Amino acid sequence: MSDQLFLAYDYPVLGAFWTVMWIFLWIFWLVLLFRVITDVFRDHDMSGPAKAAWILFVIVVPFLGVLAYVIVRGDGMGKREIRHAREQQAAFNDYLRETVGADDGSANVDRLAKLSDLKARGDISEAEYQRAKEKILH
Repeated sequence: MSDQLFLAYDYPVLGAFWTVMWIFLWIFWLVLLFRVITDVFRDHDMSGPAKAAWILFVIVVPFLGVLAYVIVRGDGMGKREIRHAREQQAAFNDYLRETVGADDGSANVDRLAKLSDLKARGDISEAEYQRAKEKILH
C-alpha cells in the first residue's frame, strides 16, 4: 500500500478543471456583487440612508452582505430589472418618434392628393406638378 495522498492537482486535467472552476466562481461572484450594487441604486422606493447602509454592508462584509441582500430583497430584483428594461424601451421609442416623426408619410400623401387636384382642375401645369411632386417626395 502506498502512503501517498493524491490530490486533484496531481492530475493535469483535474488541475485545469479546478482552475477553470475557481475562475468561473470568481467571475460569477463579481457579477452578482455588481448586480446587487446596481439594484440598490436602481430601487426608487429605498431611502438614501438605507441605500448607504446596504452598500456599506456589501463592501465591508461582501459575502454576508450579498447573501443577506439576496435573501431580504431578492424577490424584487427581477421586478426592478423588468421595470428598468421597460423604462429604457419606452425612452428609446420616444426618442425614435421624436427623431423620425410620427406622421408616417400620411402628410405627404395628403400633399400629393392636393397637388393632383390642382393639376386636375388646371390650376397648375404638368411641369409645375412634376417639380412640386419631386419636392414632396424628396
